[in-house]
Amino acid sequence: MLSRTADHLFWMSRYMERAENLARLLDVTWQMSLVPQSMEAANRSWAGIIALNSLEEAYAAKHATVNGENVLRFMTTDPDNFSSIFSCLRMARENAHAVRGTLTTEMWETLNSTWLEARGKSFEQILNSGITEYFEWVKLRSALTRGTTLGTLLQDESYNFIRLGTLLERADNTARILDVKYHVLPTSEEEGASDFYEWGALLRSVSAFEVYRKVYRDVITPDRVAELLILDRDMPRSLHFCLASVVKNLELIANSHSGETQRQAGMLYSQLRYGRIEEILKDGLHEWLTDFMDRIYLLGDGISKDFLVPMSEAA
Repeated sequence: MLSRTADHLFWMSRYMERAENLARLLDVTWQMSLVPQSMEAANRSWAGIIALNSLEEAYAAKHATVNGENVLRFMTTDPDNFSSIFSCLRMARENAHAVRGTLTTEMWETLNSTWLEARGKSFEQILNSGITEYFEWVKLRSALTRGTTLGTLLQDESYNFIRLGTLLERADNTARILDVKYHVLPTSEEEGASDFYEWGALLRSVSAFEVYRKVYRDVITPDRVAELLILDRDMPRSLHFCLASVVKNLELIANSHSGETQRQAGMLYSQLRYGRIEEILKDGLHEWLTDFMDRIYLLGDGISKDFLVPMSEAA
């Protein structure tokens, strides 16, 4: 497969997954903002969204203050923000258009119609109809794209590059969503009703509330939430599950240059496969997640150099 074709497929899936995960991240922050709290605490939560996506400078150029409405506008429909949901859906469609002949008709129509509908939604329309409904729409369109891919595309190298992009992006974003609660948001020393609501909202944002109940059958605790989202091998959005699939897909597309990238992926996967949550928490969860996100970035850079168009050239 041509590296340019593989590059478009890889980034098409990454942008679509990024749009979904951004919707999940904004949704959990919105849900948490409804819990009784000070305005300062609520705005600190919204500032965390900007910080985790390294958009402080770009945000400051557009908005003087950090609050829920400004952050939602900036991260949903702002065409100048390359990390907004609007921009992600546009880039997913543009990458799909570049390799239209590689995709099935169902895949293309799903991606194209998603973009056409997204560009017709203004922020005011989204806010008036309900911001939560918009986030659900984004998640649904991402699920439809993933479903048509799994159900109609030949499972060859094209499929492997699409899955690789999806799972790498998902691992990074699950870490970011978890880090919002554990580091950016203030946590109470004694857990109460509002704290339970926040953890429940966090689990629902990654479709893990029912999974948590099934696995633990007990009250929601921070340590167990972290264990589920990091180390559970069967949870589709856990870091363990994502890295296991990344390693598998790398093996299927391996070439003579990819040995070091496979080694790095294998080392990261081994930490998740054999790690224990007590060891991760002992050294500090925020520090562990920061290191994980750095290594995911380096892994993506290695994949680009080995198989795709290098990030520097693409930029």
